[in-house]
Amino acid sequence: MGTPDSTPWQDHPARALVRLRDEPPVWKFGGLRLRRYSGADHGTVLALHREGLAQVGLRPGDGVYYDHDFFRMEDIYLRNDGEFLVGELDGRIVAMGGLRRADLVPGGRARAYGGYAPGAPALDAVEMVRLRVRPALQRRGYGTAVVQALEQRAVEYGYRVLRADTTELQGPALALYAKFGWTETRRETIGGIVNIYIEKHLR
Repeated sequence: MGTPDSTPWQDHPARALVRLRDEPPVWKFGGLRLRRYSGADHGTVLALHREGLAQVGLRPGDGVYYDHDFFRMEDIYLRNDGEFLVGELDGRIVAMGGLRRADLVPGGRARAYGGYAPGAPALDAVEMVRLRVRPALQRRGYGTAVVQALEQRAVEYGYRVLRADTTELQGPALALYAKFGWTETRRETIGGIVNIYIEKHLR
């Protein structure tokens, strides 16, 4: 039997994801509190997003980087059968992630140029996007907690398929998705960067 110091974080009772409230949703994961995004979070969330992309060398103009959805959070995430969560540690936002209907923002090269269209009435596929953890706090299970919470929300909304894309540069993100049973569907090279598309069937 392991001692508390040798028990993996994912097996430790204090480090399990626990739902505290259904609506608006709140979870805890150890000292991390996950809750729904609010307008007051905008500046911090945008900065965390940009910090995460800069960490792997992505930048505006590369055809992969984009942030226009952060200026339409209500339309794209919160009013169209989606979700956006932030993770707080000691009152500071250190993690985040969202769900948005797969028909709201175009894929591939068009994504970087700000395309947007109102969603169709049928709920089928949803994208898990904007997974970020502050670099100094990575490898503590916070990304896993965000993925688990978002998957719960996707099931609650009745989606059939989860989709995501990331780049070949983002090895930790690819490993996290693989751990949860996502599979690669295709690859696309954009501006010399390999974009990897993945999905997971929920039902």
